[in-house]
Amino acid sequence: MKQILASLFIVVLVLAGCAPDFGEQEETVIDESIDDESLEETAIVPKYNLEDNYRVLIDSNLSQARGVITNQVANRLDIDELEEGLRRHSMEVYDPDTYYFQEGQYLTDDILYQWLDRYDEEDNPQGLNPEADESKDDEELIEEEKDNPKYLSHILEQNYLRKTEDDSVELAGISIGIAMKSVYRFRTQFDDGTYSPYYEEEISEADMMKEAEEIADEVVQRIRQMEGLGNVPIMLTIFREESQNSLVPGNFVAKTNVAGDSSSIDGWQELNEENVLFPSDYGRSTYPEVRATLVDFESDIASYFPNYVSVIGKGFFQNGELRKLTVEIPVQFYGKAELIGFTQYVYGLILSGFPNDYQLEINITSGEKQEALIVRKAGEEEGFVHIYR
Repeated sequence: MKQILASLFIVVLVLAGCAPDFGEQEETVIDESIDDESLEETAIVPKYNLEDNYRVLIDSNLSQARGVITNQVANRLDIDELEEGLRRHSMEVYDPDTYYFQEGQYLTDDILYQWLDRYDEEDNPQGLNPEADESKDDEELIEEEKDNPKYLSHILEQNYLRKTEDDSVELAGISIGIAMKSVYRFRTQFDDGTYSPYYEEEISEADMMKEAEEIADEVVQRIRQMEGLGNVPIMLTIFREESQNSLVPGNFVAKTNVAGDSSSIDGWQELNEENVLFPSDYGRSTYPEVRATLVDFESDIASYFPNYVSVIGKGFFQNGELRKLTVEIPVQFYGKAELIGFTQYVYGLILSGFPNDYQLEINITSGEKQEALIVRKAGEEEGFVHIYR
């Protein structure tokens, strides 16, 4: 019996020595000082950050407004672009090498739902959307909605923290994304309890900007009145959503910075960004070179694989220059060898037919399943290819 136990003990030691070492994650203290009272809690800081991104603090403090964005912004593509784009613009203010990312902790769901609703002097004086007389009847109420659209969809908060001399981290900056509608979609309830059909009212960018600037001024004033935010730098952006069924997301149209010792916005920097669908009339007329490249690419694919559906491209442009092109190729495959051969062929077309001055992503799909991924970063001659099992 003693020999068996000794043998087991040796096996355990050997296995322990062979066990993988996942490394220790760095722990730090979040210092939240409110009214001269220091509230401390521990968070884990990942040892590594993904390329071109922030290290995200891992703690118990999830966003205080979880779920609000999905209730307020109808297009999933807009949600992703708003969140990712706000981080992208934040990198110009908060260096990812020295700042850590944390989801918003100050604008709670209760606060946001009040702010995002209509202004009502008695029922909701915190509302940031225009006031409307909802006591009108049927057709008059429809006209009231058209004349006073809800411009504001969502206010997204992101927090950026930095290490202090005692190795704790504290809030060092806030980014705010103000999401505005380009189309106001609504319906009204009639006196008999039934509902009208949905109406859609186009909102010009000029009208949207006028409302957005007034909303941003008020948001800054309110943030300054919150505990712990009286002297924190604020970066603000204005995001213009696309329509609910758009196949590409909207875009950021302006941004500004408010210093920690300021409570006012001095001006806005105009942003020239857009997401463009190919094929589309706008893409053909505005970016004919990109469209021509995709037409040639589609023709080459058709010569190899005549029963494919079509090539769908989505381009992200800044100041008229293509920064990223995402292409989806839906094809029905009947074997793994067929998939491998087709992916190799497409990769060759990429190397010979696409300029390398922008990031390129190719998604090869079959039905609802992604079969292969090809990525080439801007400036690189070769790319990365992965075939899913």
